[in-house]
Formats: sequence, C-alpha cells, structure tokens
Amino acid sequence: MKTIDRIMIFIEHLNISVRQFDLSIGASNGYTLRMKKNNASVGSDVIENIAKKYPEVSIEWLVTGRGQMLKESFQPKFDPEASSLENVVEKMIFNKMQSKKKTSFKNQLKDILTELKEKNKD
Repeated sequence: MKTIDRIMIFIEHLNISVRQFDLSIGASNGYTLRMKKNNASVGSDVIENIAKKYPEVSIEWLVTGRGQMLKESFQPKFDPEASSLENVVEKMIFNKMQSKKKTSFKNQLKDILTELKEKNKD
C-alpha cells in the first residue's frame, strides 16, 4: 500500500470529499484522484500541507503504514491567530467523536467480557 492509498483512507475517515480535501491542503482540484489513478508518489510538499492542516494524522503512518492512523495524544490547541472559528469547531467535533468512540469501545469490551465470564460459568 502506498502513501496515496493511506491518504484515501484518511479522507474517508474525515468523511469529506476528495475535492474538499484537495482544497483544504492547498492542492489543485483533482490532485489526489490523479495521484490515485496513476498510482503515483505524493510530493513532500503535499505531505507537509497535510501535517499542517490535519495534526491528528500520524505522518509515520501516512508515509510508511506503521502505527495508527491518528495520534493518540492529539489535543488541538486554540490559536486565534492561526485558526478560524470553523477550524476550532471542526476540531471540537472531532474530539467529541473520538471520545464517544472510545466510550463505545470500552462498553462493548465490557459486554463481551461479561458474556465470556457467563459462558465460562456453564
């Protein structure tokens, strides 16, 4: 799997269109789809722009495929000079969604463990 494939996975995770993603990182309209279609390498400037716009993504994962897609320790910092209200709200929503996913995962794990304990009693 190449970097462009992982970028497509990340775009899907963001739940935005490829066009929106291209615009968000300052790439030309259609850039990502052209790279995907041609199975081409992504330029370091594009990776740098992704890192700046989406600090939650692990660059190691993006480039090599090692580790997790998202940084576990990601905590967006509010910088009124660099952030628009839309970006702040977007990051807040992202954090809420991540928190809910973790809670859901923990609850599912708890249910499975309880179920396994019940089966072991039999």
